[in-house]
Amino acid sequence: MKRLLIACLALLGTPAFAQQTAPEIAFTSVPDFPKLPDGFNFGEVPGVAVNAQGHVFVFPRSNSANGPAYAPTAAQLLEFDHDGNFLREIGKGLYAWSFAHSVRIDSQGNIWAIDKGSDMIVKFNPQGRVQWVFGRRKESADDETGPWEHVNPPLPPVDGLFRQPTDVAWDSQGNIYITDGYINSRVAKFDKDGDWVKSWGAKGTGPGQFNLPHAIAIDSRGRLFVADRDNNRIQIFDQDGKFLDQWKQFGRPSGLHIAADDTLYVSDNQSNNERHPGWTRGIRVGSALDGSVAAFIPDPEFDPKRAQETGAHGLAADAHGAIYGAEVYSQSVKKYVR
Repeated sequence: MKRLLIACLALLGTPAFAQQTAPEIAFTSVPDFPKLPDGFNFGEVPGVAVNAQGHVFVFPRSNSANGPAYAPTAAQLLEFDHDGNFLREIGKGLYAWSFAHSVRIDSQGNIWAIDKGSDMIVKFNPQGRVQWVFGRRKESADDETGPWEHVNPPLPPVDGLFRQPTDVAWDSQGNIYITDGYINSRVAKFDKDGDWVKSWGAKGTGPGQFNLPHAIAIDSRGRLFVADRDNNRIQIFDQDGKFLDQWKQFGRPSGLHIAADDTLYVSDNQSNNERHPGWTRGIRVGSALDGSVAAFIPDPEFDPKRAQETGAHGLAADAHGAIYGAEVYSQSVKKYVR
């Protein structure tokens, strides 16, 4: 087993937005997790999730051999058991698959996959059958079909449609919140029946504005935490989109996970001398209740001079406190245990 170092962060007497120095304690990385079928490789891994049974769902950018050199399909949804044994592929050859981004499991065990390339969010039941689809991909036969362009000012969003969505979360009433995303800069809300409610947000740096809302999670109070990645902050909202607070002590957030006890897990796979000077990439663990940061798992490949996005892009944690990091650069899933 590989021994890593997890840093306990002391916040006393230090501004909330400054990275902390800390003593170090041992942390263990599980080797060769998960176990892939013979001859199979993940490709880039942006998303990972864990259900109540401890099964691990991985959403890698693999299967790219079935397309052209430019913009091939790069998404597969795979399930493993708690020990990392391969169980099945879900949604093989699905129309929505284009460029994987994140995967989530709701309280009923349904599996939600967010595909950045097709602009679609797909809900599967626990048996792996498609139940709902949000958004729609561009038709391949249309003349204007092609990747979205980053124009300034941004194009106005369209209700019910997405431009490179990133993540999904649910409140206790079953309402659905989708971060949208790389082109749009907003949070979209649907009710428990899948009907459109509203959206909020625009591109910018002010409260309630976003510069790439990259992940979303909800705490026990029902507050929405949005990883406003390119603004180096987490923004917190009520369920109507009212801005409540912003936190900068968790680095440049790519992934978010909030456990039932309000433990907050935040992955940072982008900080370097250009994007977020003085900060180290890795996974920060703290409290969604008060914003305190308790621990830090450093990216073992971190180099502040390199622009590569090493470390966890998405992340999850199981009921036993094991942490799973989905790594794009190393094309792997890391499992960390105490």
